[in-house]
Amino acid sequence: MDKQIKSLLNFLDNSPCNFYAVNSAKKILEENGFTEKPLDSKIEVNAGEKFYVTKNDSAIFAFTVGKKPISETGLKIVAAHSDSPCFRVKPNAEMLCEGGIVKLNTEVYGGPILYTWFDRPLSLAGRVLLKGKDALHPITKLVKIDRPLFSISHLAIHFNRQVNEGNKISKQKDMLPIIAKVTEKLEAENMLLNLVAGELKVEMDDIIDFDLLVYNTEKACTFGLNDEFISAGRLDDLSMVHAALEAIVDVKDEDATCVAAIFDNEETGSGTKQGAGSPVLSNVIQRMVENQGGNYDAFCQALAKSFLVSADNAHAFHPNYGEKYDPTNHPALGDGPCIKINANCKYMSDAHSAAIFKSLCIEAGSPYQYFVNHSDVAGGSTLGNILTGQIDIEGVDVGNPLLAMHSVRETGSVADHINMIKVFKQFFS
Repeated sequence: MDKQIKSLLNFLDNSPCNFYAVNSAKKILEENGFTEKPLDSKIEVNAGEKFYVTKNDSAIFAFTVGKKPISETGLKIVAAHSDSPCFRVKPNAEMLCEGGIVKLNTEVYGGPILYTWFDRPLSLAGRVLLKGKDALHPITKLVKIDRPLFSISHLAIHFNRQVNEGNKISKQKDMLPIIAKVTEKLEAENMLLNLVAGELKVEMDDIIDFDLLVYNTEKACTFGLNDEFISAGRLDDLSMVHAALEAIVDVKDEDATCVAAIFDNEETGSGTKQGAGSPVLSNVIQRMVENQGGNYDAFCQALAKSFLVSADNAHAFHPNYGEKYDPTNHPALGDGPCIKINANCKYMSDAHSAAIFKSLCIEAGSPYQYFVNHSDVAGGSTLGNILTGQIDIEGVDVGNPLLAMHSVRETGSVADHINMIKVFKQFFS
């Protein structure tokens, strides 16, 4: 198996949710000489330095500082996002049902294909907030249950003979997972907090709150006659996160400052303090420019000379549903990274920025293709346009084609992932 694909599969398995994606990214960066700079302290930068900052434990921004001032060279930025559609555990989640069955109360995060989550071995991962030195300084711990913990069981076909003809799903009723069988009501109370406390080896009373998310415990893998395909959860968008990390740890450009910007909450509109709609990246860049002796005008000069690659996945042509795709621009698995185009500016790509990315593909020896929506199908937006509401920068929306995007397991291409890494490295060269 190709080394980069093995690395991707390990990254996916070690990143069951946004918090762990950032934790995995930190490990990769630190193994390659990056050090962390806290956002609540002065950000001093020196030529040749490699550092990262984090926000909310779920967004991370890695920088390689060029020898020349940012106002002279601009920045080369690849942006992706750490979150994927799933389920979030609600407070007071235990629900004791008839027969002593306990189910968990959850809320849908983002836009998953709900029925793909049925009858899977599922578990929990996320962050837990513990009592700290005072109310304003709780302690954050990550927790991941490494075994199948529950399942969202489908109703048997005998009770719903029309299930294969279309089945309307209630998020509140149908999507609640079964976690335990108990004999007394007392056993169900605080079941989740007791579990988490045991995993973290802390007292249950020390737990103040949590962000716990449901993940599928089945491992990422390759498949196909020649292992040409990738099957995994969270390929959207952790495959692009991985590609960005592979490139930022191997920057060849010594003059320009390069950035891998991994935001959170793209799946819910990016409108959070750690999302692309926030000023977090803009603030860090402005602080870096000022640290180099520049002012606001120098910051604007830097942005005018910068280029952004917004990397979020595209839709591959599905051989069973050809009528859903544009007749002349439907990317195929394995035929290269996609440039995403939309006449109504849902993506930031235009002819100029697309030409830049195409040229990078050619220089890297990678094929490329276009993704354009069928004109009768409304498309969604992504990081690029949202981010330009915060920083005045030119850029292009790209991504590798996937099948079954937002399924609990998506399908991508080995060749496409390798080629996207090559293009990102060319961008940073």
